[in-house]
Amino acid sequence: MFRRLHDDAPRIGFTLDGEAVQGRAGDTVAAALLALGRHACRETAVSGAARGPYCMMGVCFDCLVVIDGTGNRQGCLVPLAEGMAVETQHGRREVGR
Repeated sequence: MFRRLHDDAPRIGFTLDGEAVQGRAGDTVAAALLALGRHACRETAVSGAARGPYCMMGVCFDCLVVIDGTGNRQGCLVPLAEGMAVETQHGRREVGR
């Protein structure tokens, strides 16, 4: 469904749920997850249903992830950075995170 317009951007290393993966410079976290084939980046707090990027412009809040230990980050608004630790968000944000 999604494809890159230009695939010549430098690669950036980051971790996704503890696994070393790569994205492209200029991608947001949500775009990098979609490019890796990850369509769900969080689970809802009530039912545990999978949710993933929808609007890609910060309106819907379906792309919430944990980035470098901080939860409730909108992946579609955060630029991917070298060494970033991205985790699937399970339910609502935990106290202290």
